[in-house]
Amino acid sequence: MRPETLNPLFAEITALKGIGPALARPLERLGLARAIDVAFHLPTGWIDRKAVDELAMSDAGQVITIQLTPVDYKQGGPRGPFRVHATDMHGNYVTLVYFGGNPGWAKKLLPLGDARIVSGKLESYGQELQMVHPDHVLPLEDAASLPQREPVYPLSEGITGKRIAHLAEQAIERAPDLPEWIEPSVLEKQGWPTWRTALARIHANPADTAARNRLAYDEIFANQLALMLVRASARKRRGRALKGDGHLRDALKLPYVPTGAQQRTIGEIEGDMQQDRPMLRLLQGDVGSGKTLVALMSLLAAVEAGAQGALLAPTEILARQHFETMSKQLAGLPVTVAILTGRDKGRVRESTLMGLADGSIDILIGTHAIFQEAVAYKSLGLAVVDEQHRFGVAQRLMLAQKAERPPHLLVMTATPIPRTLTLTHYGEMDVSRLDEMPPGRQPIDTRVMSDQRLDEVIDGVARHLSAEGQAYWVCPLVEESEKSDQAAAEQRAEALQMRFGDRVGLVHGRMKGPEKDAVMARFQRGEVKLLVATTVIEVGVDVPNATLMIIEGADRFGLAQLHQLRGRVGRGTAHSVCLLLRGNSLSETARARLALMRETNDGFRIAEEDLRLRGAGEILGTRQSGEARFRLATPEHLQAFLQMATDDARLLVDRDGGLQGARGQAARTALYLFEREAGVELLRSG
Repeated sequence: MRPETLNPLFAEITALKGIGPALARPLERLGLARAIDVAFHLPTGWIDRKAVDELAMSDAGQVITIQLTPVDYKQGGPRGPFRVHATDMHGNYVTLVYFGGNPGWAKKLLPLGDARIVSGKLESYGQELQMVHPDHVLPLEDAASLPQREPVYPLSEGITGKRIAHLAEQAIERAPDLPEWIEPSVLEKQGWPTWRTALARIHANPADTAARNRLAYDEIFANQLALMLVRASARKRRGRALKGDGHLRDALKLPYVPTGAQQRTIGEIEGDMQQDRPMLRLLQGDVGSGKTLVALMSLLAAVEAGAQGALLAPTEILARQHFETMSKQLAGLPVTVAILTGRDKGRVRESTLMGLADGSIDILIGTHAIFQEAVAYKSLGLAVVDEQHRFGVAQRLMLAQKAERPPHLLVMTATPIPRTLTLTHYGEMDVSRLDEMPPGRQPIDTRVMSDQRLDEVIDGVARHLSAEGQAYWVCPLVEESEKSDQAAAEQRAEALQMRFGDRVGLVHGRMKGPEKDAVMARFQRGEVKLLVATTVIEVGVDVPNATLMIIEGADRFGLAQLHQLRGRVGRGTAHSVCLLLRGNSLSETARARLALMRETNDGFRIAEEDLRLRGAGEILGTRQSGEARFRLATPEHLQAFLQMATDDARLLVDRDGGLQGARGQAARTALYLFEREAGVELLRSG
């Protein structure tokens, strides 16, 4: 259970004073549901208020605080602004301007002849000075209550920075003093304040680097400790050593020699599987680097050793494709392969479940359905997970419970992950990289064009199709508007069908599985020449004859996603082209993304850039998958503190009495505080 001392922080946000239904909605939009969310909603910048005693044209454009005396009022017509003329102590004039039609409020704030402390942005208007809607107007005796530096918070319509600051103050009051979890020498070297002091200081002064760094480090440390506990728990459990004799792998007829990187990786996996400690390995390979062959060899090694293997794919399309590819490759070998997806019902499903339970099925391929309660394996020895970023720590733990003894686990991703993110999201895993392309793979020629040249692009598609080529046309991501990605794809498909007839097919995420698969199968057989799609085709679809990819609205996609989509072409030996169609008003980030796509095909370089441009959560898609994400640590903090936090967590586990010692007890609290639930779950049993 969460330590009681943290309960006030985890209270619903309505426990804070002054929150009614009207405020709850904008707070919800900001993701602030509990007191702790407000405490961790850190300011992104600040306003410095310059104290002056005389008005000066040279201060125009700055936020100033000054003593002023109102001398007269002027109403500019029924709808015009209300103006208060005021003087400083030296007789210089300034006009305070209020819009909104009701002068009563301004008159009450600024009675004629009474000096006030006024703070706001000074502006020049012709030869005159003015201040529109001053931020603060206070009686002289309250001057000391005005801060010189004021935080600027991320806001949502219907809530002001002042209100957030007031709520943050209340949330911080609820924060307890907690025992220290950082190693003393690290703390001394960095000169950081305690956790609670850092939290209070960053809200009072957003420029306080020491406070900001301390909080970011705490969050990274809790993350790395949680991953270490997951790893230690997995290492403690005894799995089953699987040593294949090679008879199935030797009988496999491969049309090519595996690359050096593939051979090295297969060797690493084989070595892991021969231990009785369950393998936890992440296989990263750029699009087309040959991960599927590595998976097949690993599954065959498990079958040779008398165990069953399972391959989990993120989508039905991909599961069926893996099933067809592997069935072809294993034709003639004494290996039974089956498929199970959410769509398989009735007798087919029953017979698959029986085959798994009695051991007559050697390899099962499928979607998440293969790990449901009803699915029982006779002897699951290896689980391979394709497209790891859609499969979080929680699911990895659930999978380990599917067998009497935890199976070996190989997870694969075609989204190259920067080193910092590998450590923060998969720190409990060993990592293999396929950093070599199979011979004959051509680099893809990437070009950027304005979407105003659409007619030329369609003429180019016509020439490509008449030369018996096939092509993809991906429709843009649509922000939350009335038009959906599906509508954009349907419209584009209709327009292209008017030109190319039934050679155009359409797939989008809302189609039913069988419908989608039927279109994909027609595309794979070459009956459909031009496939219009939303991003459902992002992973794994393999049609070597498709050598042209058009991505509409490319400026709206992230780098990793553009790279994934581009990887659908360039799968055969023919020259492939990827056209990125862009809008006219490009942000700096979008411009940088498109330039990089044109410049390189190297997924690992693209991933590092994507991290820099976008931040961690979005690259891995973790914002959608409910995985813990970083709220206090930026990508820059990860670069700076990751190694230090990992070493510190390891020191705690190995030397400082683990979680039983005094520092370990404090670290337990940190795991709850930063909601690293995977580690917390393991604490309950340990």
